[in-house]
Amino acid sequence: MGGRGTYAAGNNVPYSYKTVGYIEGAKVLQGLNGLHKLPEEAHSSYAYVRLDHEGKFHEIRFYNKNHRLTHEIAYHLEPNISKTGKPVLHLHTYGPNFQRSDAMKLSKAVKKFYKKYFKGVKT
Repeated sequence: MGGRGTYAAGNNVPYSYKTVGYIEGAKVLQGLNGLHKLPEEAHSSYAYVRLDHEGKFHEIRFYNKNHRLTHEIAYHLEPNISKTGKPVLHLHTYGPNFQRSDAMKLSKAVKKFYKKYFKGVKT
């Protein structure tokens, strides 16, 4: 799945990911050939999930009807908001040219809404 920013531009290239499962309808992707990031554009899903090497939630990216990345939620150390030195759930939003916002802590309501994706993470 995913060709790293090519689908919305109308270009097809060999796949960089394989689907290894689903969480609540969102594809769980694994990068091929050492690729670790999720794609900036989606081929066939409203969201893609990446799990860490232990099978726990690491990141989910959401895409609009034009296959473009709109926002992501991740769980890892984020220096601007991880005051304890531990991983933290946080959100980034993306603009039209993939400009990424600074990390924002998730509210309780947002955590509750997306909790179904956070496999292995205490919220």
